[in-house]
Amino acid sequence: MKVFKFGGASVKDADAVKNVLKVLKEVNETNLLIVISAMGKTTNALEDIVKSYLEDTQELEVLIEGLERFHAQILQELFTDKQAVVFEKIQRLFVDLKTTLERNKSTQYDYVYDQIVSFGELISTIIVSEYLNQRGLQNQWLDARNFIKTNNYYRDAKVDWETTQSIISEKVNRNGVSITQGFIGSNANNFTTTLGREGSDYTAGIFAYCLNAESVSIWKDVPGVLNADPRVFDETQLLHHISYSEAIELAFYGASVIHPKTIQPLQRKEIPLYVKSFLNPLEDGTSVKKGQPLDPQLPCYIVKKNQILVSLSSLDFSFIVESTISEIFSLFHKHHVKVDLIQNSAISFSVCLDDKFDRFDSLLAILKEKFRVTYNTGVSLFTIRHFTNESIEFLEKDKDILLKQMTRETYQMVSQ
Repeated sequence: MKVFKFGGASVKDADAVKNVLKVLKEVNETNLLIVISAMGKTTNALEDIVKSYLEDTQELEVLIEGLERFHAQILQELFTDKQAVVFEKIQRLFVDLKTTLERNKSTQYDYVYDQIVSFGELISTIIVSEYLNQRGLQNQWLDARNFIKTNNYYRDAKVDWETTQSIISEKVNRNGVSITQGFIGSNANNFTTTLGREGSDYTAGIFAYCLNAESVSIWKDVPGVLNADPRVFDETQLLHHISYSEAIELAFYGASVIHPKTIQPLQRKEIPLYVKSFLNPLEDGTSVKKGQPLDPQLPCYIVKKNQILVSLSSLDFSFIVESTISEIFSLFHKHHVKVDLIQNSAISFSVCLDDKFDRFDSLLAILKEKFRVTYNTGVSLFTIRHFTNESIEFLEKDKDILLKQMTRETYQMVSQ
Protein backbone atom coordinates (compact mmCIF):
# COMPACT_ATOMS: atom_id res chain seq x y z
CA MET A 1 0.00 0.00 0.00
CA LYS A 2 0.95 3.66 -0.27
CA VAL A 3 0.67 6.55 2.19
CA PHE A 4 -0.63 9.97 1.13
CA LYS A 5 -0.52 13.11 3.25
CA PHE A 6 -2.68 16.18 2.62
CA GLY A 7 -1.81 19.30 4.60
CA GLY A 8 -3.98 22.17 5.80
CA ALA A 9 -3.76 24.09 2.51
CA SER A 10 -5.09 21.08 0.60
CA VAL A 11 -8.28 20.96 2.75
CA LYS A 12 -8.61 24.67 3.56
CA ASP A 13 -12.19 24.98 2.28
CA ALA A 14 -14.95 23.06 0.48
CA ASP A 15 -13.38 23.49 -2.97
CA ALA A 16 -10.08 22.17 -1.63
CA VAL A 17 -11.79 19.08 -0.20
CA LYS A 18 -13.44 18.50 -3.57
CA ASN A 19 -9.98 18.73 -5.13
CA VAL A 20 -8.71 15.98 -2.82
CA LEU A 21 -11.31 13.67 -4.37
CA LYS A 22 -10.18 14.81 -7.83
CA VAL A 23 -6.54 14.01 -6.98
CA LEU A 24 -7.44 10.56 -5.65
CA LYS A 25 -9.42 9.77 -8.79
CA GLU A 26 -6.62 10.94 -11.09
CA VAL A 27 -3.86 8.94 -9.39
CA ASN A 28 -6.25 5.96 -9.08
CA GLU A 29 -4.57 4.14 -6.20
CA THR A 30 -6.67 1.43 -4.54
CA ASN A 31 -4.76 0.63 -1.34
CA LEU A 32 -4.07 3.85 0.54
CA LEU A 33 -3.62 5.22 4.02
CA ILE A 34 -4.35 8.95 3.87
CA VAL A 35 -3.09 11.34 6.57
CA ILE A 36 -4.90 14.68 6.78
CA SER A 37 -4.12 17.88 8.69
CA ALA A 38 -6.51 20.40 10.22
CA MET A 39 -8.30 22.64 7.75
CA GLY A 40 -6.59 25.88 6.74
CA LYS A 41 -5.72 28.00 9.78
CA THR A 42 -7.72 25.86 12.24
CA THR A 43 -4.65 25.02 14.34
CA ASN A 44 -3.94 28.73 14.79
CA ALA A 45 -7.57 29.30 15.80
CA LEU A 46 -7.40 26.48 18.34
CA GLU A 47 -4.17 27.92 19.74
CA ASP A 48 -6.04 31.19 20.29
CA ILE A 49 -8.76 29.23 22.10
CA VAL A 50 -6.18 27.61 24.38
CA LYS A 51 -4.62 31.00 25.14
CA SER A 52 -8.01 32.60 25.85
CA TYR A 53 -9.04 29.68 28.08
CA LEU A 54 -5.89 29.73 30.21
CA GLU A 55 -5.91 33.51 30.50
CA ASP A 56 -9.65 33.46 31.28
CA THR A 57 -10.53 36.11 28.73
CA GLN A 58 -13.99 37.12 27.51
CA GLU A 59 -13.20 36.04 23.94
CA LEU A 60 -13.33 32.28 24.50
CA GLU A 61 -16.94 31.70 23.51
CA VAL A 62 -16.61 33.99 20.48
CA LEU A 63 -13.49 32.13 19.29
CA ILE A 64 -15.19 28.74 19.56
CA GLU A 65 -18.28 30.01 17.75
CA GLY A 66 -16.08 31.39 14.96
CA LEU A 67 -14.41 28.01 14.52
CA GLU A 68 -17.82 26.29 14.45
CA ARG A 69 -19.07 28.68 11.75
CA PHE A 70 -15.95 28.08 9.65
CA HIS A 71 -16.52 24.32 9.60
CA ALA A 72 -20.31 24.68 9.28
CA GLN A 73 -19.79 26.65 6.07
CA ILE A 74 -17.60 23.87 4.65
CA LEU A 75 -20.19 21.25 5.65
CA GLN A 76 -23.00 23.16 3.98
CA GLU A 77 -21.05 23.41 0.72
CA LEU A 78 -20.07 19.73 0.69
CA PHE A 79 -23.25 18.01 1.87
CA THR A 80 -26.64 18.75 0.32
CA ASP A 81 -28.45 16.44 2.75
CA LYS A 82 -28.69 18.45 5.96
CA GLN A 83 -29.64 15.27 7.82
CA ALA A 84 -26.35 13.57 6.89
CA VAL A 85 -24.66 11.89 9.83
CA VAL A 86 -21.57 14.07 9.37
CA PHE A 87 -23.39 17.11 10.82
CA GLU A 88 -24.10 15.19 14.02
CA LYS A 89 -20.52 13.90 14.22
CA ILE A 90 -19.02 17.37 13.92
CA GLN A 91 -21.51 18.85 16.40
CA ARG A 92 -20.56 16.10 18.85
CA LEU A 93 -16.87 16.98 18.49
CA PHE A 94 -17.54 20.63 19.32
CA VAL A 95 -19.55 19.51 22.35
CA ASP A 96 -16.56 17.36 23.36
CA LEU A 97 -14.23 20.35 22.93
CA LYS A 98 -16.36 22.54 25.19
CA THR A 99 -16.76 19.74 27.74
CA THR A 100 -13.00 19.19 27.80
CA LEU A 101 -12.48 22.86 28.62
CA GLU A 102 -15.19 22.82 31.30
CA ARG A 103 -13.86 19.71 33.05
CA ASN A 104 -10.16 20.42 32.76
CA LYS A 105 -8.35 21.12 36.05
CA SER A 106 -4.84 21.49 34.69
CA THR A 107 -3.13 24.85 34.20
CA GLN A 108 -0.19 23.28 32.35
CA TYR A 109 -0.16 24.94 28.94
CA ASP A 110 1.41 22.05 27.01
CA TYR A 111 -1.10 19.49 28.33
CA VAL A 112 -4.11 21.71 27.63
CA TYR A 113 -2.70 22.56 24.20
CA ASP A 114 -2.59 18.93 23.11
CA GLN A 115 -6.08 18.10 24.39
CA ILE A 116 -7.64 21.04 22.53
CA VAL A 117 -5.59 21.63 19.38
CA SER A 118 -6.01 17.97 18.37
CA PHE A 119 -9.69 18.63 17.62
CA GLY A 120 -8.64 20.30 14.37
CA GLU A 121 -7.42 17.04 12.86
CA LEU A 122 -10.36 15.04 14.21
CA ILE A 123 -12.86 17.44 12.64
CA SER A 124 -11.11 17.66 9.26
CA THR A 125 -10.70 13.90 8.84
CA ILE A 126 -14.33 13.18 9.63
CA ILE A 127 -15.47 15.77 7.09
CA VAL A 128 -13.15 14.45 4.36
CA SER A 129 -13.92 10.81 5.14
CA GLU A 130 -17.68 11.37 5.03
CA TYR A 131 -17.42 13.42 1.83
CA LEU A 132 -15.39 10.74 0.06
CA ASN A 133 -17.86 8.07 1.18
CA GLN A 134 -20.74 10.16 -0.13
CA ARG A 135 -18.98 10.53 -3.50
CA GLY A 136 -18.38 6.81 -3.86
CA LEU A 137 -14.81 6.51 -2.59
CA GLN A 138 -15.37 4.14 0.32
CA ASN A 139 -12.93 4.50 3.20
CA GLN A 140 -12.42 3.65 6.85
CA TRP A 141 -11.87 6.45 9.39
CA LEU A 142 -9.14 5.72 11.94
CA ASP A 143 -8.38 7.59 15.16
CA ALA A 144 -4.59 8.03 15.08
CA ARG A 145 -4.52 8.18 18.88
CA ASN A 146 -5.39 4.48 18.96
CA PHE A 147 -2.36 3.64 16.81
CA ILE A 148 0.49 6.06 17.53
CA LYS A 149 1.59 5.69 21.15
CA THR A 150 3.99 8.18 22.71
CA ASN A 151 5.58 9.30 25.95
CA ASN A 152 4.10 12.09 28.11
CA TYR A 153 6.07 14.92 26.51
CA TYR A 154 3.19 17.16 25.46
CA ARG A 155 3.55 19.29 22.30
CA ASP A 156 6.62 17.37 21.14
CA ALA A 157 5.91 13.75 22.06
CA LYS A 158 8.38 10.95 21.34
CA VAL A 159 7.00 7.87 19.63
CA ASP A 160 6.99 4.52 21.43
CA TRP A 161 8.08 2.66 18.30
CA GLU A 162 7.73 -0.88 19.61
CA THR A 163 4.12 -0.42 20.79
CA THR A 164 3.16 1.67 17.77
CA GLN A 165 4.62 -0.87 15.35
CA SER A 166 2.73 -3.69 17.04
CA ILE A 167 -0.63 -1.89 16.98
CA ILE A 168 -0.39 -0.60 13.40
CA SER A 169 0.85 -3.92 12.02
CA GLU A 170 -2.01 -5.78 13.68
CA LYS A 171 -4.94 -3.39 13.27
CA VAL A 172 -4.54 -1.33 10.08
CA ASN A 173 -6.17 -2.86 7.02
CA ARG A 174 -3.71 -2.84 4.12
CA ASN A 175 -6.51 -3.20 1.57
CA GLY A 176 -8.77 -0.35 0.54
CA VAL A 177 -8.58 3.26 1.74
CA SER A 178 -8.14 4.43 5.33
CA ILE A 179 -8.14 8.04 6.54
CA THR A 180 -6.47 9.24 9.72
CA GLN A 181 -5.13 12.35 11.41
CA GLY A 182 -1.68 13.83 11.24
CA PHE A 183 0.11 15.38 14.22
CA ILE A 184 -1.63 13.49 17.06
CA GLY A 185 -1.08 10.38 19.18
CA SER A 186 -1.71 9.34 22.77
CA ASN A 187 0.29 8.27 25.80
CA ALA A 188 -0.06 5.17 27.97
CA ASN A 189 -2.95 6.77 29.86
CA ASN A 190 -4.73 7.60 26.57
CA PHE A 191 -4.31 11.35 26.98
CA THR A 192 -3.86 13.05 23.63
CA THR A 193 -0.33 14.09 22.68
CA THR A 194 1.02 15.92 19.64
CA LEU A 195 4.17 15.25 17.65
CA GLY A 196 5.28 18.87 17.20
CA ARG A 197 3.96 21.71 15.06
CA GLU A 198 3.65 20.66 11.41
CA GLY A 199 3.98 17.02 12.51
CA SER A 200 1.55 15.52 9.99
CA ASP A 201 4.39 14.63 7.61
CA TYR A 202 5.96 12.72 10.48
CA THR A 203 2.70 10.83 11.02
CA ALA A 204 2.82 9.72 7.39
CA GLY A 205 6.38 8.51 7.93
CA ILE A 206 5.39 6.57 11.06
CA PHE A 207 2.53 4.74 9.37
CA ALA A 208 4.64 4.05 6.26
CA TYR A 209 7.43 2.56 8.36
CA CYS A 210 5.09 0.36 10.38
CA LEU A 211 3.17 -0.80 7.30
CA ASN A 212 6.25 -1.31 5.10
CA ALA A 213 4.57 1.01 2.61
CA GLU A 214 5.61 1.18 -1.02
CA SER A 215 5.98 4.98 -0.85
CA VAL A 216 4.86 8.20 0.82
CA SER A 217 3.46 11.15 -1.15
CA ILE A 218 3.12 14.58 0.44
CA TRP A 219 0.68 16.79 -1.47
CA LYS A 220 1.50 20.52 -1.41
CA ASP A 221 0.49 23.77 -3.11
CA VAL A 222 3.93 23.92 -4.75
CA PRO A 223 5.31 21.70 -7.59
CA GLY A 224 7.61 19.84 -5.18
CA VAL A 225 10.73 20.67 -3.17
CA LEU A 226 12.03 24.02 -4.41
CA ASN A 227 15.51 25.43 -3.92
CA ALA A 228 13.98 28.34 -1.96
CA ASP A 229 10.72 29.38 -0.34
CA PRO A 230 8.64 31.16 -3.03
CA ARG A 231 7.07 33.32 -0.31
CA VAL A 232 10.51 34.82 0.37
CA PHE A 233 12.44 34.56 -2.92
CA ASP A 234 11.21 35.76 -6.30
CA GLU A 235 12.96 33.11 -8.39
CA THR A 236 12.88 29.44 -7.41
CA GLN A 237 13.61 26.15 -9.13
CA LEU A 238 12.17 22.67 -8.68
CA LEU A 239 14.54 20.01 -7.34
CA HIS A 240 13.65 16.90 -9.35
CA HIS A 241 15.29 14.49 -6.95
CA ILE A 242 17.38 14.56 -3.79
CA SER A 243 18.81 12.00 -1.40
CA TYR A 244 17.54 11.16 2.08
CA SER A 245 20.62 12.77 3.61
CA GLU A 246 20.13 15.99 1.64
CA ALA A 247 16.45 16.10 2.62
CA ILE A 248 17.42 15.71 6.29
CA GLU A 249 19.94 18.54 5.95
CA LEU A 250 17.38 20.84 4.30
CA ALA A 251 14.73 19.98 6.90
CA PHE A 252 17.17 20.47 9.79
CA TYR A 253 18.11 23.94 8.58
CA GLY A 254 14.44 24.87 8.31
CA ALA A 255 13.11 24.01 4.85
CA SER A 256 9.37 24.06 5.54
CA VAL A 257 8.31 21.66 2.78
CA ILE A 258 9.34 18.55 4.77
CA HIS A 259 9.07 18.01 8.52
CA PRO A 260 12.55 17.29 10.00
CA LYS A 261 11.53 13.97 11.59
CA THR A 262 9.78 12.58 8.52
CA ILE A 263 12.81 11.29 6.64
CA GLN A 264 14.36 9.15 9.39
CA PRO A 265 11.82 6.29 9.51
CA LEU A 266 11.58 6.27 5.71
CA GLN A 267 15.34 6.10 5.32
CA ARG A 268 15.61 3.10 7.65
CA LYS A 269 13.45 1.03 5.29
CA GLU A 270 14.37 2.89 2.09
CA ILE A 271 10.77 3.92 1.46
CA PRO A 272 10.68 6.58 -1.30
CA LEU A 273 9.16 9.97 -0.52
CA TYR A 274 7.47 12.06 -3.19
CA VAL A 275 6.55 15.73 -2.78
CA LYS A 276 3.89 16.62 -5.34
CA SER A 277 1.41 19.33 -6.27
CA PHE A 278 -2.26 18.76 -5.49
CA LEU A 279 -2.96 21.29 -8.26
CA ASN A 280 -1.16 19.17 -10.87
CA PRO A 281 -1.21 15.65 -9.44
CA LEU A 282 0.12 13.84 -12.51
CA GLU A 283 3.36 15.86 -12.60
CA ASP A 284 6.46 14.14 -11.19
CA GLY A 285 7.23 16.56 -8.37
CA THR A 286 10.31 15.74 -6.28
CA SER A 287 11.50 12.26 -5.35
CA VAL A 288 13.54 11.60 -2.22
CA LYS A 289 15.46 8.33 -2.30
CA LYS A 290 18.69 6.74 -1.13
CA GLY A 291 21.90 8.01 -2.69
CA GLN A 292 20.49 9.96 -5.62
CA PRO A 293 22.33 13.22 -6.32
CA LEU A 294 20.79 16.65 -6.05
CA ASP A 295 19.22 17.45 -9.42
CA PRO A 296 19.69 20.15 -10.53
CA GLN A 297 22.88 20.93 -8.62
CA LEU A 298 22.35 24.51 -7.43
CA PRO A 299 22.31 26.58 -4.24
CA CYS A 300 19.36 25.96 -1.91
CA TYR A 301 18.20 28.88 0.25
CA ILE A 302 16.49 28.47 3.63
CA VAL A 303 15.18 31.17 5.97
CA LYS A 304 14.13 30.81 9.61
CA LYS A 305 12.57 33.95 11.04
CA ASN A 306 11.88 35.06 14.63
CA GLN A 307 15.08 33.53 15.97
CA ILE A 308 17.11 34.68 18.98
CA LEU A 309 20.86 35.27 18.74
CA VAL A 310 22.53 34.82 22.13
CA SER A 311 26.18 35.48 22.92
CA LEU A 312 27.68 34.31 26.21
CA SER A 313 31.03 35.02 27.82
CA SER A 314 32.32 34.03 31.23
CA LEU A 315 32.06 36.59 34.01
CA ASP A 316 35.75 36.20 34.90
CA PHE A 317 36.99 36.04 31.26
CA SER A 318 37.97 32.39 31.64
CA PHE A 319 37.93 30.11 28.61
CA ILE A 320 34.70 28.62 27.26
CA VAL A 321 35.72 24.96 27.48
CA GLU A 322 33.96 21.62 27.04
CA SER A 323 32.48 21.52 30.54
CA THR A 324 31.07 25.04 30.12
CA ILE A 325 29.51 24.18 26.76
CA SER A 326 28.04 21.02 28.29
CA GLU A 327 26.44 23.10 31.06
CA ILE A 328 25.02 25.55 28.51
CA PHE A 329 23.49 22.80 26.39
CA SER A 330 22.02 21.18 29.47
CA LEU A 331 20.17 24.44 30.14
CA PHE A 332 18.98 24.62 26.53
CA HIS A 333 17.63 21.08 26.79
CA LYS A 334 15.92 21.76 30.10
CA HIS A 335 14.13 24.80 28.66
CA HIS A 336 13.26 23.08 25.35
CA VAL A 337 14.93 25.60 23.06
CA LYS A 338 16.34 24.36 19.76
CA VAL A 339 19.85 25.35 18.69
CA ASP A 340 20.11 26.16 14.99
CA LEU A 341 23.64 27.58 14.83
CA ILE A 342 26.74 27.48 17.04
CA GLN A 343 29.90 29.61 17.00
CA ASN A 344 32.50 29.88 19.72
CA SER A 345 35.87 31.44 20.44
CA ALA A 346 38.19 31.23 23.44
CA ILE A 347 36.03 33.37 25.74
CA SER A 348 32.65 33.61 23.98
CA PHE A 349 29.93 31.31 22.75
CA SER A 350 27.16 32.34 20.36
CA VAL A 351 24.04 30.42 19.36
CA CYS A 352 20.96 31.08 17.27
CA LEU A 353 17.92 29.71 19.09
CA ASP A 354 14.39 28.73 18.12
CA ASP A 355 12.17 29.38 21.15
CA LYS A 356 9.07 27.55 19.92
CA PHE A 357 7.83 26.86 23.47
CA ASP A 358 8.31 30.45 24.72
CA ARG A 359 10.81 29.49 27.42
CA PHE A 360 13.55 32.02 26.62
CA ASP A 361 12.74 34.48 29.41
CA SER A 362 13.18 31.85 32.12
CA LEU A 363 16.32 30.56 30.39
CA LEU A 364 17.73 34.10 30.16
CA ALA A 365 17.36 34.67 33.90
CA ILE A 366 19.48 31.60 34.64
CA LEU A 367 22.08 32.42 31.99
CA LYS A 368 22.57 35.90 33.44
CA GLU A 369 23.48 34.37 36.80
CA LYS A 370 26.34 32.44 35.19
CA PHE A 371 27.48 34.42 32.15
CA ARG A 372 27.74 37.84 30.62
CA VAL A 373 24.84 37.79 28.13
CA THR A 374 24.00 39.81 25.05
CA TYR A 375 21.13 38.87 22.77
CA ASN A 376 19.02 39.97 19.81
CA THR A 377 15.42 38.86 19.32
CA GLY A 378 13.50 38.73 16.06
CA VAL A 379 16.55 37.91 13.95
CA SER A 380 16.52 35.81 10.77
CA LEU A 381 18.79 32.84 10.12
CA PHE A 382 19.67 32.36 6.45
CA THR A 383 21.23 29.13 5.22
CA ILE A 384 22.61 28.25 1.79
CA ARG A 385 23.26 24.61 1.00
CA HIS A 386 25.78 24.13 -1.86
CA PHE A 387 26.66 27.81 -1.81
CA THR A 388 28.58 29.73 -4.45
CA ASN A 389 30.26 33.12 -4.17
CA GLU A 390 27.44 34.60 -6.24
CA SER A 391 24.76 33.14 -3.96
CA ILE A 392 26.49 34.56 -0.87
CA GLU A 393 26.78 38.01 -2.45
CA PHE A 394 23.10 37.87 -3.39
CA LEU A 395 22.02 36.90 0.13
CA GLU A 396 24.21 39.41 1.98
CA LYS A 397 23.13 42.40 -0.09
CA ASP A 398 21.60 45.22 2.00
CA LYS A 399 21.46 43.16 5.20
CA ASP A 400 22.62 44.05 8.71
CA ILE A 401 24.74 40.95 9.40
CA LEU A 402 25.27 39.95 13.04
CA LEU A 403 27.07 36.64 12.51
CA LYS A 404 28.08 34.36 9.66
CA GLN A 405 29.99 31.14 9.13
CA MET A 406 30.52 28.44 6.52
CA THR A 407 31.50 24.79 6.24
CA ARG A 408 32.29 22.77 3.10
CA GLU A 409 28.69 22.67 1.88
CA THR A 410 26.78 25.13 4.04
CA TYR A 411 26.84 28.89 4.56
CA GLN A 412 24.85 30.50 7.39
CA MET A 413 24.19 34.10 8.29
CA VAL A 414 22.20 35.81 11.03
CA SER A 415 20.77 39.23 10.24
CA GLN A 416 18.63 41.73 12.10
